[in-house]
Amino acid sequence: MESLEDEKDGGFEASIPKELGHPIVSNGTKFVDEVLKGPNELCLENFRMDKLVFYKLCDMLQTRGLLRHTNRIKIEEQLAIFMFIVGHNLRTRAVQELFRYSGETISRHFNNVLSAIMAVSLDFFEPPNSEVSQEIREDPRFFPYFLNCVGAVDGIHFPVTVGVDEQGPFRNMNGFLSQNVLVACSFDMKFHYVLAGWEGSAPDMRVLNSALTRRNKLDVPDGKYYLVDGKYANIPGFIAPYPGVSYSHLEFGGGFHPRDARELFNQRHSILCNVTDRTFAALKERFPMLMSAPPYPLTTQVKLVVAACALHNYIRGEKHDDWIFQMYEQESVLQLEDPMPPLEIEQPYVPAETQLSDNPFGTEELEDASQLRDSIATEIWNDYIRDYAIIDTVV
Repeated sequence: MESLEDEKDGGFEASIPKELGHPIVSNGTKFVDEVLKGPNELCLENFRMDKLVFYKLCDMLQTRGLLRHTNRIKIEEQLAIFMFIVGHNLRTRAVQELFRYSGETISRHFNNVLSAIMAVSLDFFEPPNSEVSQEIREDPRFFPYFLNCVGAVDGIHFPVTVGVDEQGPFRNMNGFLSQNVLVACSFDMKFHYVLAGWEGSAPDMRVLNSALTRRNKLDVPDGKYYLVDGKYANIPGFIAPYPGVSYSHLEFGGGFHPRDARELFNQRHSILCNVTDRTFAALKERFPMLMSAPPYPLTTQVKLVVAACALHNYIRGEKHDDWIFQMYEQESVLQLEDPMPPLEIEQPYVPAETQLSDNPFGTEELEDASQLRDSIATEIWNDYIRDYAIIDTVV
């Protein structure tokens, strides 16, 4: 079993964050009781989820036999320890100060809860269904053009801690140690799929190819597709923007007018793809531990990413209007100031032929994917020109 005692102490403050809104009590049991019996805001602030959602998760983990009460620590307190660590990026010694348990006890329950969440994580990742998402159906910019779009795929880099001998592959193009994580998101800000653990130096297209060919692969329903940004190639099931074509995130009317179908397509495409930025922002807001290099074994660091995404989905499903989700449901996302190196790595444009060198698709399939993108762009452009012609006639 991985242990929190493996962590290094340099550079972190082993104290309870001053911003946490609770008095220091005599032990962990009293602290957890105080939070769960107090106003719901205390649970949201300390354990990162609504009180009823917290209790329901405890019941689920107990019913499935994944966690059990011990003589000293109830399941509620075990989950509280885990959420307190990942939700406030605290070290073991800081949590010891609050919960009044040994480092071994904190470590053991942290790992037990992590294993329990991993055991049910697949239940929290739902594949896309056949229905048109509300975000597309109710927006004339996207409907009916993106009728068969089920979400967006993107990658994000989370800092990692690895041994000196392992650092080479994990050093990304910005010079930081990271794991390259690929996710598929719904337009409702939930994760359909997560692939964590790839080295920071791995090209994004290589990670996507791995997701498509591994045993637990990313499945795209027949006739459906995800949107991807310019780091990826335009392949079956994944529509990328036109390379080398400028676009704007701003709405029309602010001085920006598309010059052709490709530019208009890229602009609409970028607005829809923004859901990954908002979903990542909500994930990092709830689990700030992901924004630092967690001082655990690499396997634990990988599990933490998957577990955080699973809990993100669980909370979204149980409490759709959760306070953190409300912060990021709009198109415009407030940019967070990360205390650690940038997590999302900007990559230069790679020519399509280089990106496709090891892809599993044939020439005919790639041509079909290109034709699909062209047909969507043409339809959007024709309607755009028609609407402007009608406006000019009325004027």
